[in-house]
Amino acid sequence: MHACSNLPVFLRQSAKRSVLAALAASTLLAPVSSANAQAPGTLVFLAEDVPSGLDIDGPSIAIPTTQLGMMQLLEPLVAYEYKSAPNEDGIIMPDFTKPTGRLLESWDYDPATYKWTLHVRKNVKSCAGNTLTADDLMYTYERALNVGGAVPNAWFLMNMSGVKGFTQDVFSTDKAVAEKAKKGLGQGIRKIDDYTVEVSQETPNPLLLVNMAVTISQGVFDSKEMKAHATAADPWSYDYANNTNLPSFGPYCLDNWVKNSEIRFKANPNYYRGKAPIETAIIRKVPQGGNRISILRSGQAQLIQGMTPNQYDSLRKMPGVKVSGVTGNEGLFVVMNFNTAPFDNIKLRQAIGYAMPYQRIIDVGYSGQAKQWESVVASTYPSFVKYAPPYGYDPQKAKALLAEAGFPDGKGLEKYADKFKLTYVAEKETTLGPIVNQIRTALTAIGIPVTLDPIPQTQYGDRQIVKKDLAFAVNDQEKPIGVDTGYAMQLFFVSKAAGGLNNMMNYANADLDAQWAKARVEPDTAKRDAILADMQKTLMHDLAWLPLVEFKTQWAHSDKLSGLSWNPSNSLLLYDLHY
Repeated sequence: MHACSNLPVFLRQSAKRSVLAALAASTLLAPVSSANAQAPGTLVFLAEDVPSGLDIDGPSIAIPTTQLGMMQLLEPLVAYEYKSAPNEDGIIMPDFTKPTGRLLESWDYDPATYKWTLHVRKNVKSCAGNTLTADDLMYTYERALNVGGAVPNAWFLMNMSGVKGFTQDVFSTDKAVAEKAKKGLGQGIRKIDDYTVEVSQETPNPLLLVNMAVTISQGVFDSKEMKAHATAADPWSYDYANNTNLPSFGPYCLDNWVKNSEIRFKANPNYYRGKAPIETAIIRKVPQGGNRISILRSGQAQLIQGMTPNQYDSLRKMPGVKVSGVTGNEGLFVVMNFNTAPFDNIKLRQAIGYAMPYQRIIDVGYSGQAKQWESVVASTYPSFVKYAPPYGYDPQKAKALLAEAGFPDGKGLEKYADKFKLTYVAEKETTLGPIVNQIRTALTAIGIPVTLDPIPQTQYGDRQIVKKDLAFAVNDQEKPIGVDTGYAMQLFFVSKAAGGLNNMMNYANADLDAQWAKARVEPDTAKRDAILADMQKTLMHDLAWLPLVEFKTQWAHSDKLSGLSWNPSNSLLLYDLHY
């Protein structure tokens, strides 16, 4: 029986530089022969960075280029069928109403017992030549329950899905309790035979199927290869997966990886859906956007990302180049850390909310190609609710709120000057530099002493998701990869004590946690949506984070390259590309 037949109702639903000058300016870019780069079996993809790690529970999991690397190596249990027609830019789009098996041939759901029977696909081989079996799923789930990596990412999705055994006890300060919990896989997941696994939920929950499609968290490991690189000090091969290789059953195999420079992939000859049309895929770090443009125009690269809207507009006019994009789930927001004074003052946060020059950010930062973001959830997602009346640029109201916060005209904030360093990713200076300067100007005008603090991507990612100590920052790389507003709630806003994961602001609201506890198990779609709507209003009132704009995700590429497909991680699946 196919999964869909037994699902509950709520589950159905400056290019002027010469090429030589550009190459010289980027010491990290090794020379590429034109003949090799243009060979039909080779792709050169230029990005602002390359993966700094590859483990799904590693410290760089939130970094987009890390996710880009993972997407080529991992294979999910479930994906979505593509729509019959691409969008207006030629991007192939998923149909989120039509889940389809990948490493699962099919699945059954019993609504009476909340049990799922997962039927593992046969005749699937990894890059190492090992055959996929239920043991690989069991190893992947056991590793998730162990929560021994820098970030319990895989555990988080199973906990969010309400799978038995994936409880908060794994984080207990009582070692005996924690160790017992870490051995509790049998409560919710058991192997039936070599190609069948049973998963039991505590209660009906709409997110298990959604989460099985989140490749970078629910991709399946080649357990034999992982175990071959385990050590006494690292029995789950965290170091190996993060720094050497990510063994799985995906369309590409890791060929060579030089951190901070490039990563090369070779098509997996064993891939069960057929070998990738592009044999060799190379992702190279070229920090300067103008250099990426020059190299693309030279024909020594076929694909680039991370450009400004103005640059993309210019590229559209260039012969041999095409720009493709999608309005998906990307947005820009401001982080104000609740564990850091004075950002624990709601009036101050709201003052900043009304001091933000939203239209200037749209005009200067995005050339008018963005819109104000009026919730904490992407407006393209189900259950999105617009906050009304929205925050807007109102410096007088901002000043009044600043006075109510105890800082009239900013007096008293000077002692917090080090907390008003506005942190952002240095590698994104091309896109974020104009924006943070607009923010600094607007906030300084009402008495808030902002300075700018660009830091490396790897450092930003570690402080964001591991240390959670960014006091004041802008972020344009976080998005809920699970296409569900509830997924976003637990990922970003529920407290750690209640199962939250990437709550980078250290926001904690007991009432919101209680609301999510109800929404996650509510089988009635209308009632669940009502709870999620109320949660969004609370988060916007509190400014758990300050949403600024939603913008289009874009890439520039050779006009001979086609097959670009979008997924909620915004990482191109190179398997779909062809000349």
